[in-house]
Amino acid sequence: MAQNLQNGGRLRPVDLARGHGLSTQAIRNYEEAGILPAAARTPNGYRAYTPLHAMALGAFLALVPGHGHRTATSVMRAVNRGAVDEACHLIDESHAQLLDDRRTLQAVERALRDLAPAAASAPDAAVSGPDGTFIGPLADKLGIRPATLRKWERAGLVRPRRDPLTGYRVYEEADVRDARLAHQLRRGGYLLEQIAPLIAQVRAAGGPAPLEAALGDWRGRLSARGRAMLTGAAELEAYLRERG
Repeated sequence: MAQNLQNGGRLRPVDLARGHGLSTQAIRNYEEAGILPAAARTPNGYRAYTPLHAMALGAFLALVPGHGHRTATSVMRAVNRGAVDEACHLIDESHAQLLDDRRTLQAVERALRDLAPAAASAPDAAVSGPDGTFIGPLADKLGIRPATLRKWERAGLVRPRRDPLTGYRVYEEADVRDARLAHQLRRGGYLLEQIAPLIAQVRAAGGPAPLEAALGDWRGRLSARGRAMLTGAAELEAYLRERG
């Protein structure tokens, strides 16, 4: 069947491009990038694509929504040079990232459930005592750079106090909570300007309710990504089968 597809009729770049709303230059770029297998040339030097190239293009475009352009490109390059195991490894990594993102979402939801009683009783109170931490240890705990925490502070996501003797930033319990929420939401793809009002509302006794819509949207996007991965897997499997 693969041989039939490869020789089953010449397709022009425009024939591949038209069905996907692409330009002919995009088709040529995909071939040069290794996303499509190399095309034969006519005696006049024109590219001669086949239905197999059309399947490769369909597989790539189906992979992009679930895995992203970079990973989809790497998968198709690996497949087209015969490194199917490498392609499967890349796909496994995407699935692992999706699972990690789902766990992150669950962690945010748990954090908000734990946050609700404290936010309702004392939304703006600073928690004083021996539990304060400095910027370095907090950044290490979150797996980010201190510069990121300073950027979040400028955006209003965290509000550490200053030690009167040293001038160092001190992050107390409420600040650590806000930093954790900011970190989780950033991982979920939210921008600083989207996160700031949510955290401000939580501080202002809104509890977890202001985040419910954002978390619902995040959950929906993860589900859509999972479905897109299934679609991409089906298209890629069909392409692999035809390649033989």
